[in-house]
Amino acid sequence: QVQLVESGGGAVQVGGSLRLSCVASRDTGNTACMAWFRQAPEKERERGATRSRDGRSAHSDSVKGRFTISKDNAKNTLYLQMNSLKPEDTAMYYCATDARRSCNAIGCFCFSRPANEYVYWGQGTQVTVSS
Repeated sequence: QVQLVESGGGAVQVGGSLRLSCVASRDTGNTACMAWFRQAPEKERERGATRSRDGRSAHSDSVKGRFTISKDNAKNTLYLQMNSLKPEDTAMYYCATDARRSCNAIGCFCFSRPANEYVYWGQGTQVTVSS
């Protein structure tokens, strides 16, 4: 079992930056996948970025080039650096970890996994971008 706590959200203007943090209650260095999802009001949850145990990262087309996922294993913390923020980035951002399937011989393929493969989720942190 692991608890995840997100922080770093807030209200910013278009073009601004924020860095989200997700602190885990235990070591997550050996988990197959960690991810950031987001959900706007009355919209479905979207995958934003993932990071695999083998060190590979992937980002959705909507955030690629603007957002960067990273991890500090010594601090048990997952980060999402968000730059050039747009109004459409406004959403609750959630951290998730512990995929139900482990990595195979080829790789972890975290970005291709559905949301229901992530067992543990944080409470979310709100990001609001004003135009």
